[in-house]
Amino acid sequence: MPQREILGWVRNAGVILWVLAVMAVPSSARWENWPRFRGPNGQGISESQGIPVAWSEQDFNWKAELPGEGHSSPVVWGAKVFVTCAQEKEAKGFVVCLNAADGTELWRREYNPGKHRKNGLNSYAASTPAADAERLYVLWPGAKESRLVALTHEGQRVWTLELPGVHARHGMGSSPIVFGDLVVVAHEQDENSDSVPSQWLAVDGRSGEIRWRYEHRENEEASYSTPCIHRSPSGKAELIFTSNSHGIAALDPATGRLLWKTASALPARVVSSAVLADGAVIATCGKGGRGVRLAVVKPNSSDASQAARELYGLESRIVPYVPTSVAYDGLLFAFHDGGTVSCLRSGTGEVLWSEKPAGRFYGSPVCVNGVLYCITIDGDVVVLQASADYKRLAVNSLGQKSHATPAVAGGRMYLRTLSHLISIGAGRP
Repeated sequence: MPQREILGWVRNAGVILWVLAVMAVPSSARWENWPRFRGPNGQGISESQGIPVAWSEQDFNWKAELPGEGHSSPVVWGAKVFVTCAQEKEAKGFVVCLNAADGTELWRREYNPGKHRKNGLNSYAASTPAADAERLYVLWPGAKESRLVALTHEGQRVWTLELPGVHARHGMGSSPIVFGDLVVVAHEQDENSDSVPSQWLAVDGRSGEIRWRYEHRENEEASYSTPCIHRSPSGKAELIFTSNSHGIAALDPATGRLLWKTASALPARVVSSAVLADGAVIATCGKGGRGVRLAVVKPNSSDASQAARELYGLESRIVPYVPTSVAYDGLLFAFHDGGTVSCLRSGTGEVLWSEKPAGRFYGSPVCVNGVLYCITIDGDVVVLQASADYKRLAVNSLGQKSHATPAVAGGRMYLRTLSHLISIGAGRP
């Protein structure tokens, strides 16, 4: 065979082998996923490329109208975006699946959870779904019963787990997470005359059977936070929950056994979720629209007599109530409900700067390659440099109010207003 033909055959064979290798990889593995509230492990951190700093409506990849309103965040798995919304008057809930490439609706499922007591600033669609490679998990609150629902990525029902109804005057806001083959839920209640306890539980993702349940009846005020995973230096996993009753606490994900708690760390209602920084866990609590305390706890797996100790606490005007902070590169960025953004050294609590770049916040920030993005309640996306020096990069209007947190996957950012979902970024899902 002539040398030119041999080289051509080799090149063609190489291409064929590359194509076969790509085809052999599961489709979801070729995409960056954003599988839960605030992305991987709830930390709000992304290294996705192609997210702009400033934009106008002409730069949107697409803008999709939803069949209802809500405050939940979108989640992304592969080329699909999942989001919930609700029609408040009818108390109808919807799970909507959109094509990440062009925003077209692939399917929707309707639920009727029924009306229940909630704060006027809350929503029946406040809980963000969670996803894994096979299923989507959605928590629907209701007055008589709440439901944890599992669907395939094509929208087919897999199972439904019935849980106690909502006994919390502000409604419900915690979101499920996936850890291994478990779906983990914090289903908390205010102290109530019906003696319905708060519970943290783990559910088998395939069957919907409860693996374990941790109940605590001493809860004066329900928590609205979403759990995350802390790993010890040895790699041991601990499920981190934050609440008024237990402060910052850890459970064994295999058994639901309480490993440690710091009950005095959070003396008021907990709405924001925990963040991790340099082996420590950071959480906040508040009341009446203001933050009360920020606590930083260091788990200590090597000393059972002191499983966790508080490194420091802050009680000042910079402590946020609703938004969850971002820890990045030794710094903690706290977005206050009143609109102030503060930068602290996460290890010491030293305040480096505190500024008010735009309006107020109920949604939480995300950090993409060292740039912070957070949506104000008026629907303006505040963009700041995540650095020890204050630098406002841009403020971009979405044209509608929002209480939601952005999602980032595959070079695109998904921004949720009350009734629309918007895609920006140079990525190609």
